Amino acid sequence: MSRHIFLIDGQSFYASVEKAAHPEYSDKPVAVGDPTRMNGIVLAACPIAKSRGVTTASRVGEALARCPDLVVIRPRMGTYIQVSLLITRIFESYTELVEPYSIDEQFLDVTGSLAYFGESPQELAARIQKDVQLSTGVWSRVGIGPTKILAKMATDNYAKKTDEGVFELSYDKLESTLWELPVHQMFMVASAMTRHFTRMGLSRIGDIARMDFGEFKRRMRREMGKQSDIQAGYYWQTARGIDPSPVEPGIRHQLKSVSHGKALRWNLYRELKDIEVVLLELVVEVCQRTRRNRFMGSVVSVSAAETDGVRSCWFSRQTTLPQPTSLTHEVAAAALKLFREHWNGLPISRLSIALGQLSDDSVIQLTLFEDRSRAYSKERAIDAIKERYGSTAIMRASSLLESGVARERAEQIGGHYK
Repeated sequence: MSRHIFLIDGQSFYASVEKAAHPEYSDKPVAVGDPTRMNGIVLAACPIAKSRGVTTASRVGEALARCPDLVVIRPRMGTYIQVSLLITRIFESYTELVEPYSIDEQFLDVTGSLAYFGESPQELAARIQKDVQLSTGVWSRVGIGPTKILAKMATDNYAKKTDEGVFELSYDKLESTLWELPVHQMFMVASAMTRHFTRMGLSRIGDIARMDFGEFKRRMRREMGKQSDIQAGYYWQTARGIDPSPVEPGIRHQLKSVSHGKALRWNLYRELKDIEVVLLELVVEVCQRTRRNRFMGSVVSVSAAETDGVRSCWFSRQTTLPQPTSLTHEVAAAALKLFREHWNGLPISRLSIALGQLSDDSVIQLTLFEDRSRAYSKERAIDAIKERYGSTAIMRASSLLESGVARERAEQIGGHYK
């Protein structure tokens, strides 16, 4: 039985949410970004703004130069998450098989819903579009396919370019539609992979799809080495729309690691004492999240990007701990040691910490020289206070220094304001 899968994408999602919240901007070009930072990036731009040259990821200052009447609105990540969750609930009224792909994209398997609603896939897609727009003000584009891969490529390459915002990409259409597209428009093919395919003489998606798999694998090996066999299988199947993976409800998966990072203004983080303040703050958050999920970790990783505006370098190192932990002072000691050993001395533009090789924290390894059980009780008491009163209710004194970023982060979600 053929499946009917939707990939539904919210058009210019952040900007659409803001325009719905501000009817006075309905006919104006709107972009989401920090209006106080001309070097900050545009996170989203409405269709009017895009028609005037404003692009996502462009600088706010550049966007205003191209479009002087652009309305720049500071992002509200908490609001966008709430709207995304509302849209999920709308989708769940049509099918229980809803899998969030990102904040503005979700897969739906409506195979069992079509008979219930008595509609074709296109009619059901239009019904969902209308429901979402009336409820949130967000216009959606719907790609339809027998697999998740084809639904995604239908959305990206076709539904976004049609007035009705709906396109079905079925197996019998591939040769006349998808296979005619340039290879860079295939899902998960970025600039580097495009160059590889171009050197292999494969300029269109159909060049891969029509090729015998054995021959394609041999060409991939000549271009990229023997380690490319898995990639060869993935790209060959993607070109043909082969994807047996089901739509899996929910977004929770088994954690493999807990990490946290922060982009920094490099000219402010030249001294070790300032960098260590941020590093400790990252460790505090990583350990708190690890404990919240009832885990401990055995491997600490530190990654850092260094630059002085001319020279740039990057390192990532890890170390295995004597015993699993989520205690802040134990993880911090390992992270500080790693950083001091591998830092080249240049200012830091990005810093991140990860705690991996997770295990259940129901059993704690005791030691002769420290009461680790008491240390965990103290940390969990602090966690409970922060959960109830906010992350700034209890802070380390070092976070009050000028180099601290914890207070700023407390007002943000994912690096953007709530």
